[in-house]
Amino acid sequence: MGKKYREVAKLVDKTKKYPLEEAIKLVKKTAYAKFDSSVELHVNLGVDPKKSDQIVRGVVVLPYGTGKTRRVAVIAKGEKLKEAEKSGADIVGDETLVDKIANGFMDFDVLVVTPDTMKSVSRLGKILGPRGLMPNPKTGTVTFDIEKIVKEIKAGRVEFKCDEYGIVHCCIGKVSFEDEKLISNCKEMLRAIVDAKPSSAKGKYIKEITICSTMGPGIRIAPETVVKSGI
Repeated sequence: MGKKYREVAKLVDKTKKYPLEEAIKLVKKTAYAKFDSSVELHVNLGVDPKKSDQIVRGVVVLPYGTGKTRRVAVIAKGEKLKEAEKSGADIVGDETLVDKIANGFMDFDVLVVTPDTMKSVSRLGKILGPRGLMPNPKTGTVTFDIEKIVKEIKAGRVEFKCDEYGIVHCCIGKVSFEDEKLISNCKEMLRAIVDAKPSSAKGKYIKEITICSTMGPGIRIAPETVVKSGI
């Protein structure tokens, strides 16, 4: 680790679990990057991701967004193309956009498609899947309600999914955000993760919560200060 990291890491007591409000203040003190760092939340869950019925995934609209501008692409037909343009989508196209993506075009962060285009879009699975960009009905990115989903994404809609170790990694804002905004975003994200608890998961669900800035040291949060005890 570099000198700056070692210096700010000294501010964190690795043996302590901090109340959320205190952890947010510490994240700001330990952010040393020259740019406006993202604030990352990492939640270790008591699930077994090897079992399909214990994969935790969901979506949440953060009250104050993530601070990132997300480029939304929409593939649709007929009147839904006009709806996509009016909704604020950055890129709009029909099946010609499918061909464009197949040929390497990837200038977007989220892809939304209508169900009647999925037959064509499905052939992009090997391209979009590894990047986490493949539309999915479970996350609302395969829908006829284009206006609603595009506006939600632009407002701060976040998809989350646990990794192979049962950990959810997500962004809840920027270091420049006011404390209260980061606290609200954090609580909303944790609420969504708790709501997504699989019925088959047994024992303690929220095992560990860690927060940090980009490149900054991890700060452990006391779960009982944010979620109900016993979860």
